[in-house]
Amino acid sequence: MKRLFDIAVSLIMLILLSPVFLIIGIVIIADDGLPVIFRQHRVGRNNELFYIYKFRTMRNGTRNVASGSLSESGERITRSGRFLRKTSLDELPQLINILQGRMSFVGPRPLIPEEKEIRELRAKYNVYSVRPGMTGLAQINGRDNLTDEEKAEFDREYVENHTFAGDIAIMFRTVLAVLTGRDVVEGRGDSGKR
Repeated sequence: MKRLFDIAVSLIMLILLSPVFLIIGIVIIADDGLPVIFRQHRVGRNNELFYIYKFRTMRNGTRNVASGSLSESGERITRSGRFLRKTSLDELPQLINILQGRMSFVGPRPLIPEEKEIRELRAKYNVYSVRPGMTGLAQINGRDNLTDEEKAEFDREYVENHTFAGDIAIMFRTVLAVLTGRDVVEGRGDSGKR
């Protein structure tokens, strides 16, 4: 049922939000040129790598690493990128990842391969048995204010106890968190956010 929900809702949202995608694309091009979409390897289900898609929020020429690893990350974010990050609109292209079956709406956030410590914890907790998500338990329980160990614990809890009803509840709580901007700390947060 979860996969059917992911396919149906991501397809509907991609169609309905296509004008928003177009507007965001134009704004990014006007702000810092092409490309509009940023692609980065992430760790997915069964510990396999896939390309995650996001709207580009960092200037052209920025090193392709986790934004927390960039000492100059604050200076590298574009004007449009600040808004896209604050509103989480930069995440919208992940609807394509969901439609492809690489991600789900709810699940542990996908890591970049270089995040070895939390990656090992996730392997120990069997986190890679599920698809990564656009949002998850860690995103509604502290997000950027959590340690890697705390995030891995929330990931373990999700894997061991997830239900379809629980996923819907997490999605609603995510919308509230995004609208309030709760627990967002620029320069940390989602790994490799560009």
